[in-house]
Amino acid sequence: MRSRFTKYLSILVSAVVLTGLAGCDGQVPQPVAASSSASPSPDLTQAQEKKIRTTILKALDAANTAKSTDNLGERMTGPALQVRTSEIDIAKATGSLDPKTTIPKATTQIIVPTDSGWPRSVFTITTTTADQQSKRLLVMTQDDARSNYKLWGVARLFQGAKLPKFAVSTIGSEMGTKNDTGLVATPLEAVTEYADVLQNGSSSKYASDVANDYFRQDLDKLAQTVQEGMERNNGTQEQEFSPVQGELQVMRSTDGGDLVVAQINSQWTRKAGEGRESQPASDAEKALFANGKATSTMRVTYVNVIALYVPPAHSGKPITAVGAERQPIKVEAL
Repeated sequence: MRSRFTKYLSILVSAVVLTGLAGCDGQVPQPVAASSSASPSPDLTQAQEKKIRTTILKALDAANTAKSTDNLGERMTGPALQVRTSEIDIAKATGSLDPKTTIPKATTQIIVPTDSGWPRSVFTITTTTADQQSKRLLVMTQDDARSNYKLWGVARLFQGAKLPKFAVSTIGSEMGTKNDTGLVATPLEAVTEYADVLQNGSSSKYASDVANDYFRQDLDKLAQTVQEGMERNNGTQEQEFSPVQGELQVMRSTDGGDLVVAQINSQWTRKAGEGRESQPASDAEKALFANGKATSTMRVTYVNVIALYVPPAHSGKPITAVGAERQPIKVEAL
């Protein structure tokens, strides 16, 4: 039988996590033209991006309506595939998709690559949703010339987030790499540092290099509240964060910084006090756990999609998260 604390925790998890994403949209700057007329031309037109995105979203809508994950892999990949698979599996149990799964059809900015090789990626920023949820940052990727573009990642932009500037879509932007230099940290280092700050908070050796943000604030608030309840019941809880190798997309901005979108997985382990059972802490976790047999310990695996702005070296600016998505994908009793 679930304790009053567990019921309270269920409500808390739903209400607290990512509250910064539910309100006003992030502030997206107007695109700027590159100063050099010798800049390479974009490898993808705005019309082609719209056709690709429309095809992907139609396939996603069909999967949502059918509550079926059977064909998701045809138009989704990476963390987006893992997240939407979980969201649909949860919808099968609850009867409806979470409103946060909505992806608007209209856009405010399209960032197309000038790179002619593969793999390549396109960053697109949508409008707000009809119910005024924040704008979405979509990352679509193509592995090779014969492959379809697929939706690789979705991040909800934070309230008031300020993104770097990019060239207009008729000029295009250059894709970056995990080892880009000339920044306060390479993209790969920035993701590692951000994961360490999620893991260790103010005790992280990178704490001064990473700005505070809604995602960290909400997770810290949730962890503190859960810890208080666990201690009253002689239980413990722990979260571990790990960047996923190879799951990172980078686009270079006109101000010398990089916009980096990466997958950071986390495991939340909760141990109940002696003689107690550890139960799912939210409706989403409950749906994924289904008819599993509870024990004293529960471990939940989350996929976190994080969008980071990595500024130029010597800019005096910290690494800053501008958007995120967090989704449980596995719940198990240990």
